[in-house]
Amino acid sequence: MARAAFTGSFTQQAPIPEAGIAAALDVMRSGRLHRYNIAPGETPEVVALERAYADWQGAAFCLALASGGQAMQIALRAAGVTPGDKVLTNAFTLAPVPGAIAALGAEPVLVEITGDLVIDLADLAAKAQHSGARHLLLSNMRGHLADMDRLMQIARAAGLTVIEDCAHTMGARWNGQRSGNFGLAGCFSTQTYKHMNSGEGGFLTSDDAAFMARATMLSGSYMHYAHHGAGPGAEAYRDIRFEMPNLSARMDNLRAAILRPQLAGLDDAIIQWNARYDRVAAHLSGHPALRLPKRPVAEAYVGSSIQFFVPGLPDDMARAFLEATAALGVDLKWFGAAEPVGFTSSHQSWRYAPAQNLPGTDRILAGLFDMRLPLTFSLEECDLIAAHILDVAADLSRAAA
Repeated sequence: MARAAFTGSFTQQAPIPEAGIAAALDVMRSGRLHRYNIAPGETPEVVALERAYADWQGAAFCLALASGGQAMQIALRAAGVTPGDKVLTNAFTLAPVPGAIAALGAEPVLVEITGDLVIDLADLAAKAQHSGARHLLLSNMRGHLADMDRLMQIARAAGLTVIEDCAHTMGARWNGQRSGNFGLAGCFSTQTYKHMNSGEGGFLTSDDAAFMARATMLSGSYMHYAHHGAGPGAEAYRDIRFEMPNLSARMDNLRAAILRPQLAGLDDAIIQWNARYDRVAAHLSGHPALRLPKRPVAEAYVGSSIQFFVPGLPDDMARAFLEATAALGVDLKWFGAAEPVGFTSSHQSWRYAPAQNLPGTDRILAGLFDMRLPLTFSLEECDLIAAHILDVAADLSRAAA
């Protein structure tokens, strides 16, 4: 008997907690949405959020920003990237990552990835040596962590400053250490499809006071840098305050208000995401035509999306796979398409970066499928979605045979 099509939405996020709605109403009633519009004796929502996120992340400093993309741009500039510099980054990522490099007038140097969707450390070492790059913007794409111990060894040997893009790894750990705490800085996103939802928003974290002072001035603090919940002391700004331009990339109190209750529930949300990821992975890993990226023992992941490969699948059959799953209500993304679709693109379409030869990455992406796992899915719905994927895979296997 044919299975019923899945009718849920892959873009429907969990509602904002009632505490966040109440806090947002309080902010709107006050009229004090701007983070520096402070009444006497008041602790603004952004200040409270920065303190709470720094504590949760285990970082000395936290800066709340208008987006994760702004966090990356500001981090690169505060780290010393200048126009014309070369900056290493993953060949498999989303467009805002090389976009952040290009926005500074710098040049992305793309590093191959492995079959487990992480940066290829051998290619990283080689390109660090030959490119002249002094910075690595590491993208933990789709929540997959490279061997961070070995990566940092390579970075130290090559003199690379590491900035981590943790948009998909908020809450993940490598050997017990939180993603974002390995390099100079961690960049996080609170865009709707990330682990906390404020529509747009982001965080920048670091233990380096001078770096964070530069970043705070770049964010648009004017001379209100003392009004930060988790920023460095006034001495860090003595000279920097005259040197950094104002980029007006601040988070406002309204977004901070809806994020604080989400942060309080984030550890529980991670457990729920992983239950959904593990449920789907258990089904898909049993099919001989499909392959899932390996999850190392050292990696504590956050499974808000899942990826799998159909190795050797021709383009026409990949498109047929997408069409057949879509007809059953399953919204897959394919990274092997020639043209970008929605949020999904590959390095060939980033024409603000020089064209680069990446045969290993191209071969891997040709068979890569990706799927969101929002918390609005029940575990039983995850079973149904996985069953539809397996049914279509079986049909394609028979057709190919």
